[in-house]
Parts: sequence; C-alpha cells; structure tokens
Amino acid sequence: MRNFQTLDQVHIDVATGVISLSAQEENGMRPRVSMRREGGYVSISASYGPLEIAMRPRFVELGRTLARLRPVQGLQTTRQVGTGQAYIALGLQEDGALIMRPTIVADATGHFCFNLTLTTEVRQRVFDWLPISEAENAPDV
Repeated sequence: MRNFQTLDQVHIDVATGVISLSAQEENGMRPRVSMRREGGYVSISASYGPLEIAMRPRFVELGRTLARLRPVQGLQTTRQVGTGQAYIALGLQEDGALIMRPTIVADATGHFCFNLTLTTEVRQRVFDWLPISEAENAPDV
C-alpha cells in the first residue's frame, strides 16, 4: 500500500525564484519538493535524502491541470502531467489537500515514485506562486 508523507512547510527564495516544500521534521532524510519557473517550463526536483526525481513539465500544462482539479471520492489522483515514462500524478482531496506523486516508469514491470500530500495551506501557496487564477478554477463545461 502507499505511504504518503505530508509536506507542511513552504519557503520561497525571492532571489532565485525557487519555492521549496518540505516536511516539518528536522532530519537529513526529510522529503522536499523544489520548483522554479524556467521560461515555458517548471523545473521540479522531488527528493528524499539522496534520492531525487527531476522533471520539467510545461508551465501551461501544469497550471491548467492544477486549476481543473476536483475531488473525486475513491480516487487519490485524477490527472497526470508529463509523459508515459515520467509524470506527476495529481489529485485534490475533499479537505483541500493536494496529492502529488512524481513518478518515473521503468517499463511494464515497475516504477519509482514519491507519495506526497501537500496540506491545504501549502497547496494554496503553490497556487499563488504559479499563479493559478480563479478564472482558471472554473469547472470544465
């Protein structure tokens, strides 16, 4: 079964434009997600100790996907951004928490991913940082 780690801390480095999300626990193995806008892309580094998944999804695609997330009872994630070999599975929970699963697929036999949950407050800070406007949050018609 999946074991999710909650990210409940946010730090924005204004000088570099990097937003870092982390768990409150203070040890070298704590999970961390860092993101930075690079032109039409968002550079994402998800790490746990020395392990890292690095991705560069398109900014427009990531923003559109996050803006259109809706909670779906019974599903942890409902959308993916990326390719079949490297993607971030995303899902919105009823309480406003965001499920984020950066994933690297080896082949049909397996994959490697981090199972992360962003608290409602951290999710909102990410939405503000991207930014995702209220107009984009309108449901698909």
